[in-house]
Amino acid sequence: MSDAVTATMNFHPRPSGGAPKPWAFPAPERGELSNGLTVLTCHRPGQQVVAVEVNLDAPLDAEPAGLDGVATIMARALSEGTDKHDAEEFAAELERCGATLDAHADHPGVRVSLEVPVSRLPKALGLLADALRAPAFPDSEVERLVRNRLDEIPHELANPARRASMALAKELFPAESRMSRPRQGTEKTVEGIDAAAVRAYYEAHIRPSTATAVVVGDLAGVDLDKALADTLGAWTGGTAAPRPAPPIVADDTGRVVIVDRPGAVQTQLLIGRIGADRHDRVWPAQVLGTYCLGGTLTSRLDRVLREEKGYTYGVRSFCQVLRSTAPSPSGASAGAAMLAISGSVATEVTGPALEDLWKVLRTVKEEGLTDAERDVAVQNLVGVAPLKYETAAAVAGTLADQVEQHLPDDFQAQLYARLAEAGTVEATAAVVSAFPADRLVTVLVGDASEIEGPVRELGIGEVTVVSG
Repeated sequence: MSDAVTATMNFHPRPSGGAPKPWAFPAPERGELSNGLTVLTCHRPGQQVVAVEVNLDAPLDAEPAGLDGVATIMARALSEGTDKHDAEEFAAELERCGATLDAHADHPGVRVSLEVPVSRLPKALGLLADALRAPAFPDSEVERLVRNRLDEIPHELANPARRASMALAKELFPAESRMSRPRQGTEKTVEGIDAAAVRAYYEAHIRPSTATAVVVGDLAGVDLDKALADTLGAWTGGTAAPRPAPPIVADDTGRVVIVDRPGAVQTQLLIGRIGADRHDRVWPAQVLGTYCLGGTLTSRLDRVLREEKGYTYGVRSFCQVLRSTAPSPSGASAGAAMLAISGSVATEVTGPALEDLWKVLRTVKEEGLTDAERDVAVQNLVGVAPLKYETAAAVAGTLADQVEQHLPDDFQAQLYARLAEAGTVEATAAVVSAFPADRLVTVLVGDASEIEGPVRELGIGEVTVVSG
């Protein structure tokens, strides 16, 4: 019998976590090119994919009467050929750079987004500049984009969440307001868009003197000043007089609109009104209170409607800025945010779910939020910020939002500090003001024959049924 061999193991000490590094939202450097284009740059070591966001002052309310959607078609057509490349060649050049280029239109204006490896940044900036400086807008490509947009509209109308959003906008805003109508136009308005209309909209609103470019990524070793001067700096165009933003007027009289979908097994809920935007001192507390109400799976609405009652897979509350303007000398802003609660429930429990939702709103008003709810919300909103802004694209998008909403460059950094300082009483007051139980417009997309009676019995406002 062989002698037993005793094995010995040497354990290394367990590694311990280091001290957390302080984090703050990145501060950009601001400059201006010779053509008047404003530039914000932010060096982010290690971010080898550079993100570029360009804000163009072409808001939806500047679209010509009867041509809702022309801003969207123009935005999509920017990458469909230039004076140097046709549409296929332009796409191939982007692919060679490993770059992506996207554009979309919204109420504040048109946003163009570029992402590219830093080693190909100068080349990609040249392509971006060509798209902004000399888009071709060929008739055939514009016609194709119009057809594509017309094909999208029936799908959007069939989508309960999109349909609810359209109905809420129509209810809240007066008919003459651009905000009352679909952002990307209707079938009737899109059908009237041609290449001449797209070119006219471009010529009227797209110029460097009213545009801002945000560049974020690892810019070490990049001669960014030269790259920008050689590309976006070659874009020429005249100046434009400041365009006054029309006031945002909304009617939040408590009422219910049912968009009838016979046979629907679920009801889509969208409950909302217009409230303060980011210029208002109440914004941090409003964000905090709204998060406590329905920002995550552990928030008040989900705790009642999902966990206790099993009515839904989830209900969310949120604040979404529609448009902001620079404050007047008195400090007032003409901007506004959509304050909303959204989710879906089974058809047969639509009435009970709404009843319990209103009970939650009244309970918050009567009893307030708890310190525990406030603490979890702060931890989630502030604590995850370093992860949320890990990519260059996330940082660039937020900086571009700040420009678009006429906010100072340090707004996001200051917001986290103000969120951490906001107390439970302050958050309660803000969310009660944001979601008053008697001043909410409720849109329900579902089977009216099943839900109209139970909803009327709730007494939460006049009920109107419209076709789906």
